[in-house]
Amino acid sequence: MTGDWVWDETLFAGAAPYYDRGRLPYAPTLVPVLADVLGLDGTGRLLDVGCGPGTVAVPLAPLFGEVVGVDPDPGMIGEAARRAAAAEGAVKSRWVRIRAEDLPADLGTFTVAVFAQSFHWMDRDLVAGTVRGMLRPGGALVHLSDLKGEPLDVEGLAYPGVPHGAIGELVKQYLGPVRRAGRGVLPDGTPGGEAAIIARAGFLGPERHVVPGGQVLERSEDDVVASTFSMSYSAPGLFGPQRDAFETDLRRLLRSSSPTGRFCERGPSTEVFVWRKPPVPAAAGARG
Repeated sequence: MTGDWVWDETLFAGAAPYYDRGRLPYAPTLVPVLADVLGLDGTGRLLDVGCGPGTVAVPLAPLFGEVVGVDPDPGMIGEAARRAAAAEGAVKSRWVRIRAEDLPADLGTFTVAVFAQSFHWMDRDLVAGTVRGMLRPGGALVHLSDLKGEPLDVEGLAYPGVPHGAIGELVKQYLGPVRRAGRGVLPDGTPGGEAAIIARAGFLGPERHVVPGGQVLERSEDDVVASTFSMSYSAPGLFGPQRDAFETDLRRLLRSSSPTGRFCERGPSTEVFVWRKPPVPAAAGARG
């Protein structure tokens, strides 16, 4: 990780109930794109590392024989199980509360492993190497994230845009000027350079795909509050006894930005990198 930051169990403390409602969705056609790119046919096993509330694993479940999600946050694991049950995917899903660093944890062999905006919270060299060992030959590691730097204009839409800058300043008033992350801070943000790490673990690739977003999303005041509390740097647990005061000030800010309590955003595109575990080499002396 970055600098002296060390993971601790409070990273997303209290965020799980807000995550599904607050976070903007991945691009609308992500599931069919992955089905095509990975040749998914309802068989095989998916490992979702840092699964959160099942945001990716649950929609992908019909394309696999089994999905296994792992996450260290008990709230996230609980939300994922509830989401799977509501989607009638509970019978083919399993949710395990462990850190990625504790893999393989006797979970078996997988066809695909996915990291959806989670890899940066881990000991990445260790986890990439471990996951490589958990994939079958020719299996895929999929790294998903929102497309960075994408212009998402909200001019001319039905409601004002979400005042992200003002929300960020309010968070700093309560939590200080340096980004919080659990009990620690991330003055330089989360790390990048995933490609070098995954290649170093022995994967081939990557294949890059951009799944287009841009859809207009109407957001209520409650949605924006949920979005704020779903973030690691403004998770409810960080505010301690000031949590209610922060939410009061946040709602006051939002009403001043949009008296109707309604906002518009555009959904981000999703950037997908697919890495492949090399297939087993042909046996020496084999004839074609």
